[in-house]
Amino acid sequence: MKVTKRRAIFLVNGILLLIVVIWTIPTLGLLISSVRTRTDIDNTGWWTVFPHIANVSSESLPIPTGQTLDSPITIEGVTKSFAEWRAGVTMPDGSLLTWQGTVRVGKLVRTTRQLTANTNLTMDNYKEVVGGQDVEVRNADGTSSIVEGENMISSFINSLTVTIPSTIIPILIAAFAAYGFAWMKFPGRRILFILVVAMLVVPLQIALVPVLQDYVGLQINGTFLAVWLAHTGFGLPLATYLLYNYISGLPRDLLESAFIDGASHFTIFVRLILPLSIPALASFAIFQFLWVWNDYLVSLVFLSFTNNDNIVLTMRLVNMIGSKGQEWYLLTAGAFVSMILPLIVFFALQRYFVRGLMAGSVKG
Repeated sequence: MKVTKRRAIFLVNGILLLIVVIWTIPTLGLLISSVRTRTDIDNTGWWTVFPHIANVSSESLPIPTGQTLDSPITIEGVTKSFAEWRAGVTMPDGSLLTWQGTVRVGKLVRTTRQLTANTNLTMDNYKEVVGGQDVEVRNADGTSSIVEGENMISSFINSLTVTIPSTIIPILIAAFAAYGFAWMKFPGRRILFILVVAMLVVPLQIALVPVLQDYVGLQINGTFLAVWLAHTGFGLPLATYLLYNYISGLPRDLLESAFIDGASHFTIFVRLILPLSIPALASFAIFQFLWVWNDYLVSLVFLSFTNNDNIVLTMRLVNMIGSKGQEWYLLTAGAFVSMILPLIVFFALQRYFVRGLMAGSVKG
């Protein structure tokens, strides 16, 4: 029985480890690509930074003179046609000899299979994307050119300006509402809570046009306030439901003791409920922060039409795809910049994540 249990645990852990590795590979590839040069990204995969067996150019030789396209060409005891030499011929020592150029002008390049790694890494991509610095880029033909930087600092600040209030405001409002639904008795409490839960199924997209019309009438479209209100309104139902499950599961004796001591609802909420609800608050903060930070549609509709200086990171990345669609070395750096802060937030709050999600799921 113990052996079977150990095998089951080993199998489950192995499957979970495999899933984690599979999910991590794209992020690792994005990180490595963001510190590679444009030529390396265009010509080789990101995995070539790790040691691997590949054909490596070992030497260049002069081509034999006096050759024609119609006659066979003999090099180091091997006779082949010009077309075969152009495609590459495996020599007796195992090396690959390739004719580069024409039959009269060119060179022979010998490549051998050996262990190699492409460690030509650079931070110029981040200097160009984050700092907006003009960077000298060396092309494949040996020439160099100056590329104008993007400067994503302003977009990064705009994303912070949108995300932080859009995360804090619904948490505070939902915490008050959840406490009221859980521990305060008032007429229509059950009906109001059912309406809040029903709002979970209302998609954001169907409300964009009427909300936009209201914003235009109130003359707040194109401001950060418009985005804060949109994210707050559509984040409140989930926040209220999640926090209600947690707050309603807190020990009743604790709150009754506070009431006997003369504490008001506001005092109980601030000094007892909020400190005890940190796991639930943190779990929703992760959801809301990631959703708002990665949002593109709401910011596009409510923020960008009147002021291009307010565009957030997701919109800046889309603009880069439109203007620099072939410059993957910049897109990978910009994408990884947009991932840094969400990763920091998740790892900082992940210890509360599972406890917050499981809150209220088990009673008794």
